Amino acid sequence: MFTGIIEELGEITAIAPAGDGWRLTVRAPRAAADAVHGESIAVSGVCLTVVGSTSDTFDTDVMKQTLDVAAIGSVTVGTRVNIEKAMPVGARLGGHIVQGHVDGVGEVLEVRPGAKWSVLRISLPDDLAPLVVDKGSISVDGTSLTVSAVSPSTSSGTETGGPSTSSGAGAEGSGHWFEVSLIPETLTATTLGSRVVGDRVNLETDILARHVERLLAFRATSEGGSR
Repeated sequence: MFTGIIEELGEITAIAPAGDGWRLTVRAPRAAADAVHGESIAVSGVCLTVVGSTSDTFDTDVMKQTLDVAAIGSVTVGTRVNIEKAMPVGARLGGHIVQGHVDGVGEVLEVRPGAKWSVLRISLPDDLAPLVVDKGSISVDGTSLTVSAVSPSTSSGTETGGPSTSSGAGAEGSGHWFEVSLIPETLTATTLGSRVVGDRVNLETDILARHVERLLAFRATSEGGSR
């Protein structure tokens, strides 16, 4: 279990085939210093298991399914990644409950810089759209963030929420989207500060929203079958 509070910026230093998956070596001195075999570390929002470590690196295996469904499948040697170690029992929950189980991948549609902050607009897969609400929590590349705007439930991708000072192409035609507003600390302490239009990011929705959706689906099925 994680909180979405990034502890360190790491770097992929090696990628080796491991069956139909990969073995990654990640340079992250703070996390590696006391890493033990079998513990969990979130790498840009993906919960991975430590299989070896040195004083400043750790190794982890990534299975094919994870490579297929998460943006981690596009990393290369030199890619910077967000690092968070599992939350110890009794610690403060500084962000929100993050499992490290990626629900889907979004694409950065707009980057709107402010004087000291920045707003990112990110595409949202259709199946995740009902789980994301204005002022709710979402994990983007493992970073706990508050949703600052969200597309209408009937969004067709033609509404962009007003004039844009995008650093690239706008959100037209993208379907559902959400926005997050990044403070200076987030811009410097995570990889989100260097994101540009077209970048793919890992998304994990709020687990409470997922549970509610599942309960409602069962209720609808039950009511439909009892008629």
